[in-house]
Amino acid sequence: MKDYLIDTHAHLDMLEETDTLVKMSKFGVKKVIIPSVEISTMEKIIKIADSNENIYTMLGIFPSEAKTYSSEVEELIKRLAKNPKVKAIGEIGLDYYWDRSFNELQKEVFAKQIRLANTLNLPIVVHDREAHKDVFDILSSENQDSDVLFHCFSGSTEFMRECVKKGWYIALGGVVTFKNAVKMKEVAKEVPLDKLVLETDAPYLTPVPYRGKPNTPAYVRYVAEEIAKLREMPLEELIDITTVNAERFFKI
Repeated sequence: MKDYLIDTHAHLDMLEETDTLVKMSKFGVKKVIIPSVEISTMEKIIKIADSNENIYTMLGIFPSEAKTYSSEVEELIKRLAKNPKVKAIGEIGLDYYWDRSFNELQKEVFAKQIRLANTLNLPIVVHDREAHKDVFDILSSENQDSDVLFHCFSGSTEFMRECVKKGWYIALGGVVTFKNAVKMKEVAKEVPLDKLVLETDAPYLTPVPYRGKPNTPAYVRYVAEEIAKLREMPLEELIDITTVNAERFFKI
């Protein structure tokens, strides 16, 4: 049995806390993966990952930064991905919430990064906000053999089932603890356990009881507690399963 938690998505480079790792340990959280969102922070997050044996990272260009993607950036990712602490390409995908003026460019860059992940033999961590169908279609057409994880899953139970049919993983975070998050609670109850991992997306989306305050990887425990309660299963069993899933997906 695994007796520790893994936060599969936390922006450690954005956290102001100096005691993040100490707090993680107190909450039973052992490992964390840092996502990449833009060029300027890639080397910084790799440096953070190199500083601790239980911190890992992924590399990618966030949808809102699609205009910055280029062949030079792709070559940079290829070079940096030689570091053994780089465990995925992400977070990449589509975000139609803030600005729909360059959706086609987002799609193009998403497809390029999927193919890059295939070339590097790395899994893909997906950002999908109000773009479920396009994300699904592009992954279905472009991805060859990389494992796929939907970070901060926000789709319906029906969409989750379609993703799982493809063998893709589902990550749930603090939103599942929100009182009015009916859809996410249903997903948490229905997602196959062998495809479920946990995350915080720290410093964002802080779970209850700290909602409204900065998030931290330690709080992934509250996500685990809520899902275990919803599924009426022992917390220790949920922790064991999701930790094994995360270690399998990221090969850590």
